[in-house]
Amino acid sequence: MNESAMLNESGAGSPESSWLEAEAFDANQTLALSSAGLDFHVNPWDIMLCLSGTVIACENAIVVAIIFYTPTLRNPMFILIGSLATADLLAGMGLILNFAFQYLVSSDTISLITVGFLVASFTASISSLLAITVDRYLSLYNALTYFSENTLHYVHLMLVGTWGASLGLGLLPVLGWNCLDDASTCSIVRPLNRTNLTLLATSFFVIFVLMLTLYFKICKIVCHHAHQIALQQHFFTTSHYVATKKGISTLAIILGTFGASWLPFAIYCLVGEREYPPVYTYATLLPATYNSMINPIIYAYRNTEIQRSIYMLFCGCFQTNGLYRSRSPSEV
Repeated sequence: MNESAMLNESGAGSPESSWLEAEAFDANQTLALSSAGLDFHVNPWDIMLCLSGTVIACENAIVVAIIFYTPTLRNPMFILIGSLATADLLAGMGLILNFAFQYLVSSDTISLITVGFLVASFTASISSLLAITVDRYLSLYNALTYFSENTLHYVHLMLVGTWGASLGLGLLPVLGWNCLDDASTCSIVRPLNRTNLTLLATSFFVIFVLMLTLYFKICKIVCHHAHQIALQQHFFTTSHYVATKKGISTLAIILGTFGASWLPFAIYCLVGEREYPPVYTYATLLPATYNSMINPIIYAYRNTEIQRSIYMLFCGCFQTNGLYRSRSPSEV
């Protein structure tokens, strides 16, 4: 009797886990750190998410700083790349803060704020990718009028829509669309309820289909342009073929990377249940964060203009020869 009473007393004060780590601290999924007789459990998956967030924040902070401090990077394409880098920077910071708050200042309120912050950041990242795709399509479809004032207005409208929708989705858990009062409605990502997570997953699939459609149209325009050039020059040179093939391959890599990163997590959000082992959620969420790690490489660091600015920022020895004009997305 005394032993059972002691067991009951020892189990009464155990704190409730939050977010993804609920039910995850078993012998196979946790790392125990002992100090002064106290056990402090750290989930290795949370460590990997924090490391991923650190890399994401560092990569995108450089891109944001370069675009902000370089006057020549002010055309619509770089404004949208800056929006993407800002969203990914916030997402990386959110992963770091979530790790810190989860193990140092754990509470339901903090959990709602950090999860809402992450939802808003990743939604803005995905929406910015769609905005970049729309901008690339417009630069090809309306190539002659791309550098007009109307394009800048469209970009500003897309930015307002992107960040407005992202902020709205991020505020839903904080405003009450959560499962803190009814655990039976929880999704695989606590404290989001299943309806909220289904809305987010459905929004992703809508954006993915739109991007897929736009990139298909971009491929058609690229092939049509290549064919027109070949007719004007009376033959289709090897260089034209290589350039066209490289352009289509680049579009396939962009879309394939995005889909491979986010599709597993989006699908699992629709089919997963809260009773499933948390390791499944971690295993699909971690690759999704890699998309924010790859974005600056695809959209920023491979860009000649940004490379030039990096040389000027870190080396201070790069001298430009003559006047320089930023290229449009269709030229890139």
